[in-house]
Amino acid sequence: MAVKIKLKRLGKIRSPHYRIVVADSRTRRDGRAIEEIGLYHPVQNPSRIEVDSERVQYWLGVGAQPTEPVMAILKVTGDWQKFKGLPAPAPMLVAEPKKDHSGLFESVVNAAGESKGEAITPKAKKAEKKDEAAETAESTASESPEA
Repeated sequence: MAVKIKLKRLGKIRSPHYRIVVADSRTRRDGRAIEEIGLYHPVQNPSRIEVDSERVQYWLGVGAQPTEPVMAILKVTGDWQKFKGLPAPAPMLVAEPKKDHSGLFESVVNAAGESKGEAITPKAKKAEKKDEAAETAESTASESPEA
């Protein structure tokens, strides 16, 4: 049985996401896979690539052949060079962690001199309005004659 390391396509029409899978070469592109060994999201900037390096090395060692797109991904991550014994490539670009805007919010609130997190309309007023509506409904029901 010929085993390939290939991409399994997921996602919507113009938003592809791929899983890097090990599968029999005769299966469909999105068909049954032996094992999932990574992720590839090309739409994100920079592209999100996650590969289980140990499993890739195992499957390459037992004779699995990567397709051309997967080989390009493995060259970017450095797994192909590790398998072949070549020098490692330059490190991949990784997305910056998202900034925490809570510190900025607190500094703006402190500069304005207002208290943090208080509602403009107190919740008690809303509860009182509900109670008043319920009381008026009860009073109208008690005033109507019963048959």
